[in-house]
Amino acid sequence: MLSVAIIGAARYDKAKTNCSDVYPMRLIHSVFLPFLIAAVSVSFASHADASLDTGLTHFDQLYQTELGGVVSCQSQTESRHATCSSQLKNEGNAPFVLHHTHKTEKVFVLFHGLSDSPFFLTTVAQAIHKQGHNVLVALLPGHGKKDADQDMQDPELAARWRSNVQEMIALAPEFGEQLYLGGFSTGGALSAEYILEHPGEVKGLLLFSGALALDSSVETMASIWGIKWLAKTLDGDYQSMGPNPFKYPSVARYSAFQLTDVIFSVRDLIKQQKPLDIAIFAAHSEADNTTPISGVKDLMAYNKGQNTLFLVDKEFDVCHADVVVNEAQIKQMNFDESQVTEILPCSIPSANPQHAEMLEAMNEFIRQY
Repeated sequence: MLSVAIIGAARYDKAKTNCSDVYPMRLIHSVFLPFLIAAVSVSFASHADASLDTGLTHFDQLYQTELGGVVSCQSQTESRHATCSSQLKNEGNAPFVLHHTHKTEKVFVLFHGLSDSPFFLTTVAQAIHKQGHNVLVALLPGHGKKDADQDMQDPELAARWRSNVQEMIALAPEFGEQLYLGGFSTGGALSAEYILEHPGEVKGLLLFSGALALDSSVETMASIWGIKWLAKTLDGDYQSMGPNPFKYPSVARYSAFQLTDVIFSVRDLIKQQKPLDIAIFAAHSEADNTTPISGVKDLMAYNKGQNTLFLVDKEFDVCHADVVVNEAQIKQMNFDESQVTEILPCSIPSANPQHAEMLEAMNEFIRQY
């Protein structure tokens, strides 16, 4: 707007000049005007950079509150900012930001699943970042830690998850203009709940194995009085270390029933007819026995906006947790099968053979919406 005003003023002055004024006016146009425009551009860019620097500082402060002392991860790069802590099992469990050193038009905030870590959203975040967008990947409270026993028995665990979602979203304006949320499994349920509770605030939703429904037997048990107390007793001393360095060896029963609270909350919000008119992308395996696709389809049926569903065919037999991982991530896991006492379906991680196609479908969705 500043440059338009200057050009308009220059044209007005030129109309009143005589021939002796032509040279000074040309000097203004050829020398001073470009310099002024460049200076204003630098000023705007510096302001944007300062905003992002402030955002990264606030990102660190958020996790300092959750994890105690935090330090920069060794894997930092010019475009990747990760926050590490001695409480975390390794850097792959650390929350991170992929950025472009300035604010972008779209900003994505992603949340991982129950017993998982930000590692599982690595390739999704990278694909979004390559399109020119800033991406924040959260670490949900109680996750990624060397010792998570107290966290997984915390009656306020779901409340802490929700607080983390709100705090991460509060950082988003320092990284971009239009807000998109995304989540893997539990992260998808938390994102959907937030969107229904805050209509009009979020432009789009990305769901990967979205936990919007569980096996009917689990959902039935969740309604039994005293089931959480029993689950906490059965969990005993929860073990955080296992064969996968980026995931807990099992899902704590107590935390699973905290997840059902979130799922039931999403359904209640739909029953209350909370507005939902956004663009939704969902990737789900037809072979997923952990979170039936019915929950995702119900949300899409309720949504008045554009829906895009990427289904991994049942013939590929892709498990719930494997939808978001490719071969490179499987190698990084270096999964120690010797620690698995009983080989069951989905107990050994495997790459999604449709991973590349899934990301391309997501990219096309982001380009359109």
